Amino acid sequence: MPKLSKRSDVDPFIVMDVMEAASQAEASGRHVIHMEVGQPGTPAPENAKRALKAEMDTGTLGYTVALGLPELRQRIARHYGETYGVDLDPSRVIVTSGSSGAFLLAFTALFEAGDRVALGAPGYPSYRQILSALSLRPVDIETRVQDRYQPVPELLPNDIAGLIVASPANPTGTMLDSNALRALIDAADERGAAFVSDEIYHGIEYEQPAVTALSISDDAYVINSFSKYFSMTGWRVGWMVVPDDHVRTIERLAQNMFICAPHASQVAALAAMDCREELDANISVYRKNRALMMAGLPEAGMDKFAPPDGAFYVYVDVSQYTDDAAQLARDILDEVSVAVTPGLDFDKARGGTTLRLSYARSTDDIVEGLARLKSFAASRGWIGD
Repeated sequence: MPKLSKRSDVDPFIVMDVMEAASQAEASGRHVIHMEVGQPGTPAPENAKRALKAEMDTGTLGYTVALGLPELRQRIARHYGETYGVDLDPSRVIVTSGSSGAFLLAFTALFEAGDRVALGAPGYPSYRQILSALSLRPVDIETRVQDRYQPVPELLPNDIAGLIVASPANPTGTMLDSNALRALIDAADERGAAFVSDEIYHGIEYEQPAVTALSISDDAYVINSFSKYFSMTGWRVGWMVVPDDHVRTIERLAQNMFICAPHASQVAALAAMDCREELDANISVYRKNRALMMAGLPEAGMDKFAPPDGAFYVYVDVSQYTDDAAQLARDILDEVSVAVTPGLDFDKARGGTTLRLSYARSTDDIVEGLARLKSFAASRGWIGD
């Protein structure tokens, strides 16, 4: 019997377990409201699907070059000029197999085995698991509500080889403004640490536009995806921007690890970048859903959260009710058929007292979900009947 490596001993992605439990509930005939998964409730843009159909009818859809379709790389570079006023050389853009592929490439390129890499907690759990699987050492920074759950320079250890930040963040939806982002980039530079900026929720913002790290530094690794704003989660296509002198290293890694991102997905992604009217209509739905959550969660006894600046999540402190958020999430699913994610995915030390709720589905679902949560809260005595 072959022996498993220690590197393979990573934690499960708990939200996937919640999705499985919700699926089983639906299979038994129950109508589940999905607030657990970070997935748009909308399909890929219509023109993206049409572009792929045309390519399937006429093209071969074989391997592309490892760095991605040249026209897609050029269009992504143009996006930075249109959206952020950043003049970006397309040669620095690498198309990847989702943002997950980009993280694998970035962490492999930047860090030696055993390096310590800092990340905010709460934060996206797969950072930690990918780092561990690559024999790297994730270092959680316990962020504070007064900092809107974002890292700040004074909390950073000195002995780190890298820092990962996300803005808008998962699970909190909070963002870093230009000054806060610059301060973190400077703090990483002072420590000789690589700076990795997760920008996959860019485009989903409500009051202020998100700031890209590329507007501050050419040395940052910037990672983005077509999954969220572009509503293409299952297509598994993303991109990363790296410094000029890192491109060839990333290319060699990509050639060997992935060959290329899926050709079909790249064709659809290219077309999706010119579907702004349809995509911005999705944001209007998220904005309405966000307002409903801001008003409805306190009515359900869940009033401890930092209002999200972007993405489509609310991260709620339920410490007044439980220190076992996993059991609470199971009870909510069992009793009122609403699927929510316990915070243990995002903060190993403190996640037992938090829940993440997604509002990426239809507005009708959000209205119904909030009504059910209010019913659950009343049954528990959190609020009056």
